[in-house]
Amino acid sequence: MTEQTRPETSKGGFETRAIHAGYEPDPTTGAVIPPIYATSTYKQDGVGGLRGGYEYSRSANPTRTALEGALAAVEEGERGFSFASGLAAEDTLVRSTVRPGDHVVLPNDAYGGTFRLFDKVEQAWGIEHTPADLTDVDAVRAAIRRGQTKLVWLETPTNPLLNVGDIEALAAVAHDAGALLVVDNTFASPYLQQPLTLGADVVVHSTTKYVGGHSDVVGGALVVRDLDLAEQVAFHQNAIGAVAGPFDCFLTHRGLKTLGVRMDRHCDNAEAVVEFLTGHRAVTQVIYPGLPEHPGHAVASRQMRRFGGMVAFRVEGGEAQALAVCERASVFTLGESLGGVESLIEHPGRMTHASVAGTELEVPADLVRLSVGIETADDLIADLDRALSS
Repeated sequence: MTEQTRPETSKGGFETRAIHAGYEPDPTTGAVIPPIYATSTYKQDGVGGLRGGYEYSRSANPTRTALEGALAAVEEGERGFSFASGLAAEDTLVRSTVRPGDHVVLPNDAYGGTFRLFDKVEQAWGIEHTPADLTDVDAVRAAIRRGQTKLVWLETPTNPLLNVGDIEALAAVAHDAGALLVVDNTFASPYLQQPLTLGADVVVHSTTKYVGGHSDVVGGALVVRDLDLAEQVAFHQNAIGAVAGPFDCFLTHRGLKTLGVRMDRHCDNAEAVVEFLTGHRAVTQVIYPGLPEHPGHAVASRQMRRFGGMVAFRVEGGEAQALAVCERASVFTLGESLGGVESLIEHPGRMTHASVAGTELEVPADLVRLSVGIETADDLIADLDRALSS
């Protein structure tokens, strides 16, 4: 199978696609797992005679092909692309679709790395951007510059405030203006949400997070539903070259196979943690799309299978207390990233979102973000109780 082939095993339920799509058992050995093709080049069948479409591993590698096919299948897209990181995927997408003088609408609470990419890198290249409240369809419509806006960039839920955007409604607004809707689906994962089925044009992932799921590999992905756009992305992926290596693809693909069962446990544990936090005297606000009072609850209920493993909360005592809670936790590991089997705790204002300090994207100083893992829920709750009560 070459990188141009959509896998026949793209049918069936989510777990079936996650396990089987992108690869058929090896015809020679019967191996059921894609091998790690640790090769940079391939023997050609004569000059220009590519065997199976492979010539050089920046352009295509069979281990990467298997992962890309599986990613396309679980997102119900036409083509998947695997990159060295989520930001490498984002930059490649921008250079595939946007030119100097064009404009992008960003979330007003975007992931700090995405904001930094547009504010410090793409802006110097001549790309303008406008932050907008993507929970407000009218605000997005007002931020779009007809004829100039090429991308409307949505995270849902957002990082770290867990705001929820209406994918279907925003796709209609973007398309009416001749723009593409890009959805960063990292927090939800393909198991909980499939934006392409709701009208989005491109899905972005940091596969480092829930797709990989074990905090042992860095990667990114794009999945598209339009074949012409796929050709643009494929060209730029090869030309820019920030592709995932075969070992990274192997680990990411392994993680994808268990995504469904892991996400169910992440969601179970997050719901238990939210129930505990909402009753704690030291907590002033719990932010979770599964709560009926969350402003995006109705939209999340419509477009997500469940509400995810990410939880944010604010504490009495301001920034000092938020920092102390992060430092006192022990089962929750103090660290950046998210989506692994282990639970993580962090202070966004000082850690993942330090790059947006002083901008309109700045996050509250008393905010704590949790990536709720798959440990025993009672142990997680006891750890948070100690951290909050000390």
